[in-house]
Amino acid sequence: MLNKERSKAILALALPIIGGMMSQNILNLVDTAMVGRLGAPALAAVGLGGFLNYMSVAFLLGLSAGVQAMVSRRMGEDKQSQAAYPLNAALLLILLAAIPMTVILYLLSPYLIQWFNPDPLVMEQGTPYLQARFLGLISLAVHFSFRGYWSAIQMTKVYLKALLFAHASNIVISYVLIFGKLGMPALGTFGAGLGTSISITLAVFYYFYCAWKHTRGYGFLENLPTRATVKQMIKTSVPSSIQQFFFAAGFAALYWIIGQVGTNELAGANVIINIMLVGLLPAMGFGLGGATLVGQALGRKNIDAAHTWGWDTVKLACLTAACLMLPVLLFPDWILRVFLTDQTAVIELSRLPLQLAALSLAVECIGIVLFNTINGAGDTTSTMKISFALQWLLFLPMAWLVGPYLGMGLTAIWIGQIIYRLIFTWAMIHMWQGRKWSTVEV
Repeated sequence: MLNKERSKAILALALPIIGGMMSQNILNLVDTAMVGRLGAPALAAVGLGGFLNYMSVAFLLGLSAGVQAMVSRRMGEDKQSQAAYPLNAALLLILLAAIPMTVILYLLSPYLIQWFNPDPLVMEQGTPYLQARFLGLISLAVHFSFRGYWSAIQMTKVYLKALLFAHASNIVISYVLIFGKLGMPALGTFGAGLGTSISITLAVFYYFYCAWKHTRGYGFLENLPTRATVKQMIKTSVPSSIQQFFFAAGFAALYWIIGQVGTNELAGANVIINIMLVGLLPAMGFGLGGATLVGQALGRKNIDAAHTWGWDTVKLACLTAACLMLPVLLFPDWILRVFLTDQTAVIELSRLPLQLAALSLAVECIGIVLFNTINGAGDTTSTMKISFALQWLLFLPMAWLVGPYLGMGLTAIWIGQIIYRLIFTWAMIHMWQGRKWSTVEV
């Protein structure tokens, strides 16, 4: 049963994170709907480009897990004056790494798109989109590190306010840039990518303002981080960064596999993933909120409380996902037509995979929540190993076998995806019950 007081504590942390994530998802859906008017190749290109961008910056995104684990532990240890030190270390690492990465990845964009999908139309639409996204690489990395910080110090409303403003702005910016309104040239997919990069940058400016105004007492930008703090940040973040990289690379590989089946299948997969994020993102938000409560309980040396916080968070996440996915399960065509106007063939091949994904999501949420809470406890190495093994050694070979090799289509690939995620969920439950995560020092 759900405990009322504990549920309130989880919701107070998780709801702003979920709101921010859902606003991001709504933005993705709006972008998908707008780009869908440009045709299936453009839709496929934006989906592929988005995951290539995620894969390319994953090593920096992993810093978020390190920031949240270390800051929440300091808060639990009643060391508030040092709480922002891990964030300072993350920002320094981003500054050193992100500038050369931006230049290199921008120049490599045409070759990355070509390697994953040589379709000339997908290359033509995907290259400018990916280049525009790479222009926002630094902002994206800083954004995720701040998300871990706001979660850990229980100021998640800052995260929500920043993203609501940024995403509302992006809807307007993307519309103007994609279709050439208000006297601007029509930039197509480049405009979609540029709008996203601009919106994240706006959020980052707001984060710095709020951190400087409200958390200077926590040591924000007080001085350069010590070598010990930087070393601990790297130790905690690198496994998460590796996991993020291979997870994103796995999705890029999945896009390549589906692209070998057909461009319509790739366009359909992009729409399915964006729709499923409506259910997945709240689970991730609950997991991040639960991770803070777990980390603070561990800082107080209360392992039983940390363990209970994990399961309380799971209950709320599964209930939310079930409610959100019920309309998708019952009315798939209505939802698909929002993104696939006059594309009957893509709707036909996407309907059953979408329904199967919606049906399995309530169970999959258990794994998503526990994955994030284990990372929040600092045990990023174990989650990295399991995630890599199941995705790269089980699912991707299975997807290639039933897809391009046996020609069984998108539905067979998605059944494989569901099997893989359910096994992942079982593994996370086993890890959580084993409590090895409670022994990790951060």
